[in-house]
Amino acid sequence: METQCLFSRFCSKSVIASSKNPRNPLSSSPPFHSCPSCFVQSKNGVSFTPQCFPASQKLRAISRLECTNSVAKVNNVVSEKEDSKTWVKRKRLAVFVSGGGSNLRSIHQACVEGPVNGDVVVLVTNKHACGGAQYAAGKGIPVILFPKTKDEPDCLPSDDLVKVLREFEVDFILLAGYLKLIPVELIRAYPRSIFNIHPSLLPAFGGKGYYGMKVHKAVIASGARYSGPTIHFVDEHYDTGRILAQRVVPVLANDTAEELAARVLREVRSINYMWR
Repeated sequence: METQCLFSRFCSKSVIASSKNPRNPLSSSPPFHSCPSCFVQSKNGVSFTPQCFPASQKLRAISRLECTNSVAKVNNVVSEKEDSKTWVKRKRLAVFVSGGGSNLRSIHQACVEGPVNGDVVVLVTNKHACGGAQYAAGKGIPVILFPKTKDEPDCLPSDDLVKVLREFEVDFILLAGYLKLIPVELIRAYPRSIFNIHPSLLPAFGGKGYYGMKVHKAVIASGARYSGPTIHFVDEHYDTGRILAQRVVPVLANDTAEELAARVLREVRSINYMWR
């Protein structure tokens, strides 16, 4: 519609300009041009009939030429705007996981294929042998262990996590199945820049202890007819930040937790595009 509007505007101006400009050789003809030296051959012989060429025909030809040039200009402007998108700074993402990393795979794939204008530059996990950490290592993504515990002595302490993420120049933090509570220091360092992906329609089936398959089993056991993923801001508590996006999927009769989880995961991939 925008192109059509520009098209009509350029066309109307072009016709007026060409018909009124005395310096334009294409518009120097009078309204009708008579050619007395031209003859029309008829069946009865030759008759001296002047041929008249309406100037409107020439103006239509001029209009088509000018409009074609105008459309080309419009297309060039649109092309330049599209090209400018490639110069938008790609966001640098840190993804936090604790398990198999299905959401991590979805996010990373969206970054690589283009829907998300960003890159996963670092993975943070509290389990060095989890599937998410193995996936990241296989893709050349640095892996950081956090928080430091007796079972994971090589993990970073809370005081150092913010510093390390700053060194990676992280813009946004995405919690994709991360089971630990985020320290206040990190929330303050990244205000409104930490997001959590939860596999239920919050506030239902959220809070401490609701994660992974436990969520889907609880949804089925409750008799709920609908479920779906939620993306929300992260605050100092579990699953209580402001909701940003949700997708709804049906809970079918005889659904297993695995079947429901797969259905929810497909919708997670669609709302991952909010970071583009």
